[in-house]
Amino acid sequence: MQSSDQQSQTGFTERPTLTTARLVLRPYRMDDAPDVQRLAGDREVARNTMLIPHPYEDGEAERWIGTHQEIYESGQGVTFAITQRDNGELVGSIGLVIFEKHHSGELGYWIGKPYWNNGYCTEASLAILDYGFETRKLHRIHAKCYVRNPASGRVMQKIGMQHEGTLRHHLLKWDVYEDVEAYAILEDEYRAN
Repeated sequence: MQSSDQQSQTGFTERPTLTTARLVLRPYRMDDAPDVQRLAGDREVARNTMLIPHPYEDGEAERWIGTHQEIYESGQGVTFAITQRDNGELVGSIGLVIFEKHHSGELGYWIGKPYWNNGYCTEASLAILDYGFETRKLHRIHAKCYVRNPASGRVMQKIGMQHEGTLRHHLLKWDVYEDVEAYAILEDEYRAN
């Protein structure tokens, strides 16, 4: 994985771009908004995430993209557009919410339904682990998924995360209390792989 994390001419830190064998993880641009709305607005994508609304209203993608720079500059997190390296096509999103005080981060992601079962989420997640542990110097990265979404749990297992438990009725999604699986990887576990 290659990473660029540079100072801009104005003194603000520019959001990084990460490159893997098949993907480029880059900052979102406003012209990504129609693709975000189309992909994230799919009911099955929204159903398997904790924060994506459904229906995905007009203007929501632009509003969401508009928050990324401030969140990054404040040190609270980073969000990447997952794009195909060969054609630049948007396939999903991935990011880290950063808890500086605890040297930890929470991994979150979604992949557009047309791109499911291609290994993109695992590839992007491995790049985020590299970024989190190498660049951000985190000690722990954790993630959660609905019990009813075992594909997401398999991604977490493939990247070396350990299952830490099941949180019963942890979240309310569309008027249903959902059980959630919790996973994490520590820095020394990451380095051992």
